[in-house]
Amino acid sequence: MSSSRINALTRWAAEQNSLNQAAITLSPAGGDASFRRYFRLTLPDGRTQIVMDAPPVQEDSSSFVAIGNRWYAAGLPVPKIHAVNLDDGFLLLDDLGSTPMQDLFSDEASVLNYHEKALALIAELQNRAGPTALPAYDAPLLARELDLFTEWCLGSWLKLPTPPSWEPLRAALIEQALVQPFVSVHRDFDAMNIMVSHDRLYMIDFQDAVAGPISYDVISLLCGRYWRFTKPQFTQLANTFYAQARRDGRLPGSLTAATFITQCHAMAAQRSLKVLGIFCRLTIRDHKQGYLERLPHFLDHLEDSLAALPEHTAFAKWVNHTLRPAITQRLAESTQ
Repeated sequence: MSSSRINALTRWAAEQNSLNQAAITLSPAGGDASFRRYFRLTLPDGRTQIVMDAPPVQEDSSSFVAIGNRWYAAGLPVPKIHAVNLDDGFLLLDDLGSTPMQDLFSDEASVLNYHEKALALIAELQNRAGPTALPAYDAPLLARELDLFTEWCLGSWLKLPTPPSWEPLRAALIEQALVQPFVSVHRDFDAMNIMVSHDRLYMIDFQDAVAGPISYDVISLLCGRYWRFTKPQFTQLANTFYAQARRDGRLPGSLTAATFITQCHAMAAQRSLKVLGIFCRLTIRDHKQGYLERLPHFLDHLEDSLAALPEHTAFAKWVNHTLRPAITQRLAESTQ
């Protein structure tokens, strides 16, 4: 980040607080897989705010602002947006601290406890925020996401041909997603995007929210990058969400728990395939570091979900006998 942009960011943040630029300090507060960067603004009285730097050439923050304002007005736990400069890509936000949820995973009991709290937060989102103003997570978008796997993981990184079992799986995963009730979907409801402040969970990075399948955020949470639940644990947590959604009316009474669990596994397969593609794209196209070593974890998630979809045994066998060895070999070569 250039010194001139830092100066412009500091000057703008000071103006929003009616202060002289020399009266405030900015310190780095992290970044993510995008081009966004965050700084902690310290005011003379010790209060802090977060300044988001999202260069408009690479990032369009208008959706973040629109969704954030709507969700905040609905009483959802998201950072309040204090000031916006979309022309320069500057935003001034509440400071939710420096503790993402995964930092509190000290043991299995704490993991289960925080995931149960996060499932309750998903229910809160779906109950309070209607999906009508959000883009649709429709068949074309689901297909484009799945195709990230074949384009970037198989084609660009591994140089592997697409197996014949791919097209039947691709079609079935799209179909399973579209038969579900559509709700407000955060779309990256991962432990790193849930901040814990004063023992309350807050959502961040919601700019890609869509109107989509009710199980999607559940899967983002339960099949994230920081933990791999056993099959009984996964089923128990998904059933907890299912029971609450039935009581709230978000799921119809005609939908059985077994059918919902199957839909969750299909959604998990879709997301794992998408993530494998995205992580390869982040590495190859965007020159981001640290994503390839996460591929085996999401490969585990993919195999877990495929094991619950017996009609796709052929693809599951290909994953085990071809994809996993190819990823293992390619990662070994990259460390030599």
